[in-house]
Amino acid sequence: MSKSTKGKLSLVGLILMIFTSVYGFNNIPRAFYRMGYASIPWYIIAGLLFFIPFAFMVTELGSAFKEEKGGIYSWMEKSVGPRYAFMGTFMWYASYVIWMFNISTGILVPLSNAIFGETRVLNTLYMSIFGVVWIIALTFISLHGLDWISKVASVGGVAVLAINALLLIGALIVVIHNGKPATPITFSAFFHSASPIYGASAVSVIAFMVYAIFAYGGAEAVGGLVDQTDKPEKNFPKGVISAALIITIGYSVMILMVGFAIKYVPGSTFYEGVKKGTEVNLGTSSYVVLNYLGQEVGAAFGMTHGAAVVLGEWFARILGISLVCSLLGAFFTLIYSPIKQIIMGTPKELWPARLGELDGRGMPRRAMKVQMVFVLFFIILNLILSIANKGAADLFFEFVTNMTNVSMTLPYLFIVFAFYRFKKNDKIKKPFVIFKSKSFATFIVVLSMIVIGFANFFTIIQPLVDYFTGANKDLGYSVRSFISMIVGPILFALIANGMMGRYLKKYPKGEVDRDKEFGIEN
Repeated sequence: MSKSTKGKLSLVGLILMIFTSVYGFNNIPRAFYRMGYASIPWYIIAGLLFFIPFAFMVTELGSAFKEEKGGIYSWMEKSVGPRYAFMGTFMWYASYVIWMFNISTGILVPLSNAIFGETRVLNTLYMSIFGVVWIIALTFISLHGLDWISKVASVGGVAVLAINALLLIGALIVVIHNGKPATPITFSAFFHSASPIYGASAVSVIAFMVYAIFAYGGAEAVGGLVDQTDKPEKNFPKGVISAALIITIGYSVMILMVGFAIKYVPGSTFYEGVKKGTEVNLGTSSYVVLNYLGQEVGAAFGMTHGAAVVLGEWFARILGISLVCSLLGAFFTLIYSPIKQIIMGTPKELWPARLGELDGRGMPRRAMKVQMVFVLFFIILNLILSIANKGAADLFFEFVTNMTNVSMTLPYLFIVFAFYRFKKNDKIKKPFVIFKSKSFATFIVVLSMIVIGFANFFTIIQPLVDYFTGANKDLGYSVRSFISMIVGPILFALIANGMMGRYLKKYPKGEVDRDKEFGIEN
């Protein structure tokens, strides 16, 4: 291996990192739980109208700015301006800090399934202690460089592929044994959900696209890896496009496989045949599906009921192991890539306490440690609140989580508009062009902005809609959710605007000298 390619991401490594960052197996059983087969068209629509066009935009931007170190910040800063770029990137980055808090405090759930084959009772103390160990360990491992991150992310990608293979093969065995899909395939099943919640009104059905768009989130996170990819002008476009097609097709096929193996029935469990007393909700649906799938596979092979139950537990255990590996891979990518983009793209003078400095490996070591401290603060505060007042802890967790519901997808609007300005600017060299017609590119930009805008709008109003339609009778919860989803992006935007305003006041010309610092010529 030559020095120029040592430590660089290969095409396969890049695809696995994108796949791990975007594709979430849990989105499949949860989609089926919400809407059955009717979720498939919405995933296809979200893929065609948002994810694939967005992936193409990321490809063009990444190829044009392949020498830049700042990922999406650099794309937006070069296309629109520093204040605009920093507001969009900071909002996006803050959401991932909250995401790390959520995953750190909840990682014991898949780990419990990996060890015991079921979700054991887990209290806040144990989950918080493990979350503290988790974030500290992963941060310090990540500080050793991209080689470690890409290796673990690749393991995560392989784990996700393995669990999908298990669902695919298992579902085909069950449907062949039964002679027909467990959930009948009819035309109406794909276009009308029998769910009492998501089939209740046109607003609630359209709002489901929000979940589909969330399921495709994360492609922009690998934007900061363009400069770390071997032969980026060739491999980065191939990697993004390949991953986008695999993910879009994969979601639809796998939702269909769930229906082949398990019957969708509106009601308290939504699944026919699930043993009485089993709680089926968004958190447990994945494990219930795999457990039931294992039992059905066992029955197909003529196992006794007891043996089939044990096989079901092992299927749930395999899912737990795979999800731990995939979350580990995603965590390693997202613990580094977002902060790398926002730190390495911006002028170091923007950041207090030398946070903008890099170590010998080019890692934002100091900033990553501060990021870890913020996540630890949220975990410990949540623990203290739960000890003092369980209700207060639940409200805190709910409020903080809701703050990111819009903040995580709203930056897509920033990136899409930056792409529009990018296409209009003929001075920017574009080595890889997918949208050759500027008119067609403008049409795609407008379409994407409408989709993302409506998705965010429905996300914000859905708690109130649920209350007034009777889907949720807790007015306090509806109002809190509505307010917290508005507060998140506004708060993050104000912080970013204040930081950039302070910098531009000190440096009126807004000189972003990162290119010179890294020896990059414009």
